[in-house]
Amino acid sequence: MKRIILLFLFLSTIHFALGQDIKIMLVTGGHAFDTLQFFQLFDGLEGVEYEHFEQPKANAELVKGKAYEFDVLVFYDMWNTISMEEKAAYVKLTKQGKPFLFLHHSLASYQKWPDFEQMIGGKYVEKDKNVAEEMFSTYEHDVWVYCSIENYTPVTSGFRELRFFDEVYGNIRISDNVKPLLRTRHPQSSEFVAWQNVYNKSNIVYIQPGHDKRTYESEDYGKLILQAIKYLAIKN
Repeated sequence: MKRIILLFLFLSTIHFALGQDIKIMLVTGGHAFDTLQFFQLFDGLEGVEYEHFEQPKANAELVKGKAYEFDVLVFYDMWNTISMEEKAAYVKLTKQGKPFLFLHHSLASYQKWPDFEQMIGGKYVEKDKNVAEEMFSTYEHDVWVYCSIENYTPVTSGFRELRFFDEVYGNIRISDNVKPLLRTRHPQSSEFVAWQNVYNKSNIVYIQPGHDKRTYESEDYGKLILQAIKYLAIKN
């Protein structure tokens, strides 16, 4: 594990020594959020520059090939409308190895597209007349979430425990193929709240905390997001 972390730091040093910022495509839409503090979070990420796209424009831009201008794609959307062309664009990106970071409510996107669940590594199951009630996922706002480190990777390096006043999701589906990163014992939450996944050739990270400004403004949250972005950019 020490070798992995040292390699990560070495490669990060080379990247920044060359003066190359990591370019991210930042996608929102479909869910309200504290916009000022959210964008302040990304404004403050050292060595990262972003361009913001809101849905449905973001998906239309993916079809046009816009994603190839960026090192990492970051999704904070909660979107369900998606065309066949847009689905194909996502799949094409994964076959080419484009890295993705999904945050918080993005887990509830594309309820009727099974490939998306495989891509992100899980699913928040919304209420639907065609879904059994016991399958529905749940949420609880404004709770303290204590997270222990399940696996030390470049994403979780340097943390012993994380604590956020946030929102938890319960009864979510999580693939057996993911590598869990953060665990919580909160009684209303599913066991894992962050993980790494591989879909086709893409490296993917999902981080569930991130409901509002109280988390955005947390120093640990900013560090976690930055480390996830660096890891994905280097793996690309």
